[in-house]
Formats: sequence, structure tokens, C-alpha cells
Amino acid sequence: MGIRRHKPEEIVTKLRQVEVLVGQGRSRIDAIREVQITEQTFYRWRKQYGGMGTDQLRELRRLQKENDRLRRAVSDLTLDKLILTEASRGNF
Repeated sequence: MGIRRHKPEEIVTKLRQVEVLVGQGRSRIDAIREVQITEQTFYRWRKQYGGMGTDQLRELRRLQKENDRLRRAVSDLTLDKLILTEASRGNF
């Protein structure tokens, strides 16, 4: 059986479910087990996604995509500059 990767929306939902169950009087460990994740996974997710709403999650994903696009553009331009520099020196 393969490892299942949760989508960020599912992670935020499971974190909220744990908080609701703890608010209803359950222990944190029992609440974590009920949403079928490990304690280590819960604390790792909480560190990364804690307090984040779905709107903030969408904004984070949009910014990450834009950041990746800009990095590719900068690397392409840097490569073009290096090629032009070598060509201008006559080292081709």
C-alpha cells in the first residue's frame, strides 16, 4: 500500500477537526487518532499550516507559483547574459 499525500486543503480541514474535538472535551491524542493521522504528522502540519484558512492557503499557493515562474525567468535571463558576454569576448 502506497503512501497517501494529503492536499493542503485536507490538511487544514483535519487540523480544524482536531481543534473542534479538543474543544468538545477530548484529549488531543484521541482527537488526532480519530482523524487518522499520527501525532508527529499533526504537529508538523500544525507548524506549517497552523491558523491558516483556505483563502490564505490559496494565496500561498498562488505566490509560490509566481515565485517559481520568476525564478525561472531570472535563470533564463542570467543564462542569456552569460552567453552574450562570452560572445562579445569572442570566446565561442
